[in-house]
Amino acid sequence: QVQLVESGGGLVQAGDSLRLSCAASGRTFGSYAMGWFRQAPGKEREFVAGITWNVGITNYADAVKGRFTISRDNAKNTVYLQMNNLKPEDTAVYYCATGRTMSVVPTTYAYWGQGTQVTVSS
Repeated sequence: QVQLVESGGGLVQAGDSLRLSCAASGRTFGSYAMGWFRQAPGKEREFVAGITWNVGITNYADAVKGRFTISRDNAKNTVYLQMNNLKPEDTAVYYCATGRTMSVVPTTYAYWGQGTQVTVSS
């Protein structure tokens, strides 16, 4: 069993920045990759960014390339999502997830956090 806890969300204005954190605990043995997803009301959950724990291979959704950066601190078992130049379209609940593969498909991830709300006003 793996527990994931997101933090760092909040209410900001367009153009502002936020850094989300996801702390992992419990039985993390076998975890290979971490992904950030987001879901807005009435929309499907979508991939935002992913990273592998070992080498640090990254992947980003087209909508956030050049604005968001994913990173990890292996010693702290924590991954981060630095979000710059936020736009109203980024408003959503952001979730972190971990699994045994690097994927953009939500169903391939075994464990999920409860999410943190990010709201960007115009």
